[in-house]
Formats: sequence, C-alpha cells, structure tokens
Amino acid sequence: MKGELKGLLKEIISITIGILIALYINNWNEDRKDSNYITNISASIHKELSETREDIDKKIVQQRMLIDTLNFYRKDDQMSLDKVITKAKGIFIPSIRINSWKAIANSKIELMDYSTVSTLADIEEQKELLKIKSEKLLDYLFANYRKTGEEQKEFMQILMSEIISTETFLKESIDKIIKEGKSLEK
Repeated sequence: MKGELKGLLKEIISITIGILIALYINNWNEDRKDSNYITNISASIHKELSETREDIDKKIVQQRMLIDTLNFYRKDDQMSLDKVITKAKGIFIPSIRINSWKAIANSKIELMDYSTVSTLADIEEQKELLKIKSEKLLDYLFANYRKTGEEQKEFMQILMSEIISTETFLKESIDKIIKEGKSLEK
C-alpha cells in the first residue's frame, strides 16, 4: 500500500510539474505575441501620426493664407467670400489618421501605457472637434458664399482661426507621442 501511495504521489507530482511547465510556456508565448503586436501597432500609430502631423503643417500654411486673403479683401465690397476663397486657392482641412489607434482601442488597450492611451484619446476627441468646426465653417460658407460684407469675412476669419487652434492642439498631442519615440507598451 505504501508503495502504491508513493507511486501515485510521484505521478501526481510529475503531472503537476508538467502542467506548470505547459502553463509557463503558454504564458511566455502569449506575452511574446502581445509584445510583437504592440511593437507592430506602435510602428503603425507612429507612421499615421507622422503623416497626420505633416498634413497639418501643410494645411495650416494654406489656412493662414486664406485668413490673410480674407483680411486683405475685408473692406472690398466687390469681393464675395467665394471669390476670396478662390483667390486663396480653396479651403484645406487636414486628414487625421488614427485607424491603428482605433484598432488597438477596441481590442488590447490594456497592453498600452496609460499616458499614451490618454494622449491618443485626446487626439481622437480633437479629431471629432475639428470635424465639427469644419462642418460649421462649410455650413456658414454655404449660407454666405455670395456675401461681400466685412462682417462675413471677419466671421470666416474667426472660424478659420478656431480650426487652426484645434489643429495646433492636435500637433502638440501628436508631438508628445512622436518626440518621446517610446513604445506604447506598459
């Protein structure tokens, strides 16, 4: 009976050790997969944010040119808003790319550093705010595109300035992530 008990105990210990080793290997493998995922998604997020930042820089220059053109023709009652916009070569709004962020936010957000998650969430909110401000600008322009008054031109300058302020905040948030150059991993 003692011999059977010893044999059974040895079997239980060897099975337990085998299970523990299998669990350790499985956890190690999952950690490795998560690390690879974060590395890849981090590179993708950084690429999108770099492209977004470049686009914002280009569009702000064009938007300031529109503001200057509006200011130049502010008192000219022969120049309607649509003519001023044509002179300035149009209205430009940057494209804010955050697809990779949305992908990880919907799946493995717990693997990311909290401050980075917070900054990326701010970028997403500012993207929505920029969209709203842009829509307001277009609504205003649609209702007033033939107007030539100084007040209409000044109000459009204000709307454009508001868009630029949102883009500037976006740039600062993007720079916070890009310049730190850190991984998004915890």
